[in-house]
Amino acid sequence: MEFTLLWAVLTAAVLGWLGLRLWSDGLPENAYDRLIGPGLIGLVVGRTTAMLAQGINPVTNIGEFIIIRGGVHTAAAAAGFAVALVWATRQTPDAVDAMAPAVMLGLAGWHAGCIWRGACLGSVSDLPWAWGLPGSAVTRHPVEVYAAIALALGAWLVSRLGWGPWLRSGAALAGISLTRLLSEPLRPSITGGPIGWYLIGALLGVLVMVVGPILPRRAPLAST
Repeated sequence: MEFTLLWAVLTAAVLGWLGLRLWSDGLPENAYDRLIGPGLIGLVVGRTTAMLAQGINPVTNIGEFIIIRGGVHTAAAAAGFAVALVWATRQTPDAVDAMAPAVMLGLAGWHAGCIWRGACLGSVSDLPWAWGLPGSAVTRHPVEVYAAIALALGAWLVSRLGWGPWLRSGAALAGISLTRLLSEPLRPSITGGPIGWYLIGALLGVLVMVVGPILPRRAPLAST
């Protein structure tokens, strides 16, 4: 039996915690709890959606949640996480902006977790840093590692932004969506991937950044 999904989740959780420590300005009380709960909800929603899409009954095949081979539906997981996070911080909406860099870093950890799951590789490449599956002479792009690096860099950039209403949240959403959009062509896929979802996410993120400054400005919460 393999429990590689749990290692990937742990990687995401550790980097999310690290992000909260690195960028602690404006964080609400119990920030990690508010972040980890929605993260788990997003994972369950995304995994359940992937199972249903593959014709697997999640009720009668509960073990498939942790013995993972079919993946997690990215758009469903993101939607589940976003809804749960907004709900968890409904009394302190500024908290979403404060936690945005940590969210991106945690997602970078999820992508880096491909190392535990043996799922880093994408399309064929002869670049010096490409690598192949065990026993294979064909080398491929480590596309999930690319995504992890891009998201980690994006987290740092978002942390450098000011405190305009929803500015960091919009930038994080746009950055995450663009990272997936730009890396999708390197992923092995019959359908080409959920490009439309990534485009919607990127446009929505930009819209939030544009509309946010029109809203009444709020100062960040006091650090805890």
